[in-house]
Amino acid sequence: MIIPIAMESLYILINCDLGAEIEIIQELAKIPEVVEVRGTYGIYDIFAKVQAGNKEILEEIITNKIRRISRVRSTVTLTPIMSQGGR
Repeated sequence: MIIPIAMESLYILINCDLGAEIEIIQELAKIPEVVEVRGTYGIYDIFAKVQAGNKEILEEIITNKIRRISRVRSTVTLTPIMSQGGR
């Protein structure tokens, strides 16, 4: 029997330099924990969903991988409230 591993998920909204969207999306796609990444219209330029086994790993990815990508200007991290339900 295979026991599923519980995964923590975060959503990252990213602002970047004008014209750097595709380059940053390609860099984000190389990070195994980034399970979805898309360019967006509106206030933020890029949306990414990140999953890992625990919050410490997620913090490491955000701090030392995502925020250090060249031409990323700022990030906003959204943490879901699992007790409120949803899917």
